[in-house]
Amino acid sequence: MRPQFLALIRPALVLILSLAAPMAQAFETRATAAWVYDVTTQTVLMDKNADEALPPASMSKLMTINMLFEALRDGRVSMDTAFPVSARAAAMGGSTMFLQESDRPTVSDLIHGMIVNSGNDACVVVAEGLAGTEEAFADQMTQRARALGMQSSVFRNSSGWPAAGHVMSMRDLGILSRRLIVDFPELYTIFAETTFDYKNRAPANANNRNPLLALGVGADGLKTGHTAEAGYGLAGSAAQGNRRVIFVITGLTSERERAEEAERIVSWAFRQFAQKTLVTAGQRVASVPVWMGAADTVGLVPAADVRLLVPALVQESTTAEVVYTGPLNAPLTAGTPGGELIIHIPGLPDARVPLVVETDVARGGFGKRLLTAAGALRARYLDGPPAS
Repeated sequence: MRPQFLALIRPALVLILSLAAPMAQAFETRATAAWVYDVTTQTVLMDKNADEALPPASMSKLMTINMLFEALRDGRVSMDTAFPVSARAAAMGGSTMFLQESDRPTVSDLIHGMIVNSGNDACVVVAEGLAGTEEAFADQMTQRARALGMQSSVFRNSSGWPAAGHVMSMRDLGILSRRLIVDFPELYTIFAETTFDYKNRAPANANNRNPLLALGVGADGLKTGHTAEAGYGLAGSAAQGNRRVIFVITGLTSERERAEEAERIVSWAFRQFAQKTLVTAGQRVASVPVWMGAADTVGLVPAADVRLLVPALVQESTTAEVVYTGPLNAPLTAGTPGGELIIHIPGLPDARVPLVVETDVARGGFGKRLLTAAGALRARYLDGPPAS
């Protein structure tokens, strides 16, 4: 498959292509909001109300986990660091790891308690251990979220316990999930662990709530959530072959519906899209004019292979255009930026790929420059202005 290329002289010009092609098969999710993202190709596969700020329930524990992961990375704590348990933490209801005030859980214990047991008590212990109070920690979470590009997130507590103004968007949860996977690979493996029972206190609460872990679909994280206000949600990730997909859903009506919807999304994301090399590194996609050069034209090429996701049923419908400001001024050096390749794939956002100059082009000699200048003067004064 090769995309069709069309070169545009000026980036200010807009060309709208009419494509007589079917769109990718749409996925109609029962979630009230959803975001699906292919990590390998950095492609958003689904966006349904993804920027709406909503109650995240326990999915917001991912931010508390991120804050603790960062403290580990920075050397402020170690996996063996022990934290005290306050009366406030021990009194937390909902999902817990059944901590008592006499306990001194380690950072390792608390990570497992938050991920596997969804421990509200563990979150409060972490918040107080890192920031002194849960209120101060929630403010730090919000500030850190902004720094990470999570623009819709505001935290009022560390656990996702229902609170006015405690909100996240599905896109923000996706951004956070990607960070945990990419930036903390050695710690991310804990998300795939299926059981943890602190001091053998609650075997009935020891199992990981992620419904996909036992289905053999490549799922290895991340976090479920449920409150009456938020409904049932899941921030999940699965890897198959050389691809990884992150998905975040919320607003489902039951555990069963959440599990079914998550499995449907994983199947759709891996079955309806194929990763293809559309253009190889160094492949000329356009020849563009050169001003005052020893050569009249030069090729534009991508510096690396262009591998993108393409809907499985419309692979021959891909088109592309090359945008550049021209003519390019000599002298030119191979590898310097020269333009941009914009690839239009039905049903997906446009992909924008930088293009570089294929070969060196020296500045033209005196005769070449004289002829070029004469041609420009003729075009200006003898041929008249360009037609409008």
